[in-house]
Amino acid sequence: MNTEITKAVYIYPGWHKEPFRKNNKGEILNEWELVLNAKPYFEGHRQPRRPLHIYDDSLVQTSEWHISLAKKYKIDAFIYCFYWSFGKRFLYKPLDEAFLGCKANTEIKFAIMWANRMPRGILPVKNIKGPVIHPSRYVYTNEEDFLNLIKFAAGHYFSRPNYLKIDGRYIFLIFDSAFFLRDTTPEKAKEIIYNSRRWLLRNGYEDLYLIALNPAPQFMRAYKYAGFNAISHYVWLPDWKGEYLQNYEELIVKRASEWDYFSEQSELNYYPAVSNGWDATPRGIFRKDKIPKRYPYWPIVINESPEKFADFVKMAIEYNRENNKEKILFVTSMNEYSEGHYIEPDADFGEGFLEVIRDAV
Repeated sequence: MNTEITKAVYIYPGWHKEPFRKNNKGEILNEWELVLNAKPYFEGHRQPRRPLHIYDDSLVQTSEWHISLAKKYKIDAFIYCFYWSFGKRFLYKPLDEAFLGCKANTEIKFAIMWANRMPRGILPVKNIKGPVIHPSRYVYTNEEDFLNLIKFAAGHYFSRPNYLKIDGRYIFLIFDSAFFLRDTTPEKAKEIIYNSRRWLLRNGYEDLYLIALNPAPQFMRAYKYAGFNAISHYVWLPDWKGEYLQNYEELIVKRASEWDYFSEQSELNYYPAVSNGWDATPRGIFRKDKIPKRYPYWPIVINESPEKFADFVKMAIEYNRENNKEKILFVTSMNEYSEGHYIEPDADFGEGFLEVIRDAV
C-alpha cells in the first residue's frame, strides 16, 4: 500500500478587484477591506486578523510567492476554487493569469474545485432577513452545460502534466454536491457524469476522479449511484447550529469521529479536510445589537493554535493510512481570511500553521 501523503491546499481566488463585486456604497470591492477593517465582538476576539502579506492574487508575483511557500513547507498541490455558470466565469484570474502564467507553476500539482455557487456580489452582508443563500447564487446545470464545463477543464487544465490525479484520473471536486443532485436528480446526474466521462475517454483524455464535497445525509447513497468516486468536505469544523463560541480542540475530536460515518453511508472513500479555524464575521456589517444566529455572524471557533491544528492533521493522516489506498490531506485553506481559515503567515502565529503542514508525514 502507498504510504505517501499528498498535501493539497485550497486557494480562494478573491483577493483582487472584480467589477461584479461591490461594497454597500456601490464601489468595486477589494475583500482585503473586510479583513483589515473587521471589529471584535467580544473581549479576546481575534479580529481584525493581521496577514503579513497583502497582495493582488491576479498577479504572477503572487503565485510565485505561493509556490515558494509550497516548496518551503512541502505542500504538494493547490486546489483552486473554480466559478462557472453556463459558460460565465468569475474570479478566474488567480488561476488562469497568475498561476498558469507563472513559469514555476509546473513545480507543483494543481486541481480545480467547481464552486457551483455564485460569489457574493455585495459585501459585507447587510441584510439578515431571508435565506442565508439567496436563490440567485445557486448555480444550475444540465447535460450540455456540464459537458461544456468538462470540455473547458480538459482543454485548459486536465491536459497539463502537473494536473493532480488519483489512480491516473483527474481529480474534479464539486463544492455543493447536494445542490448538484437536487438540481439534476440522481438519475439525471448519473447520465450527465457518464456522458462527460465518455467524451473524455473518446477524445484522448483520462477519466475523472469525482469528489463530492459537503455531502447531505439524504443523498449519501446517491453519490455512488450517480458516479462519484469519493466524499470530502470544504470546511467541516463548526457545528453550524451549535453555540455561538465553539472550542477548536473539542470540534476536531468531534469531526474526526464522524469520518467513518461518511465512508460507511456513502460506500465511498472519504478524504478528510482539515481547517485551522472559522470566523466569518468580517463578511458581515458590524452589529452592535443582538448577534444574528446565522452566517456570517454565527458561530465563531475560538482557541485555535498551530499545536491543536497539528493534532487535527495527525488524525487525518492516520485515517488516510488506515482507510485509503491513495492518501490525500485536504487543507482548507491557504488564504480564506474573511472566513478565518488560512495557513498563510499572520501576526499572531507567524508561519506556525505552515510549519504543521511541513512536518506532517
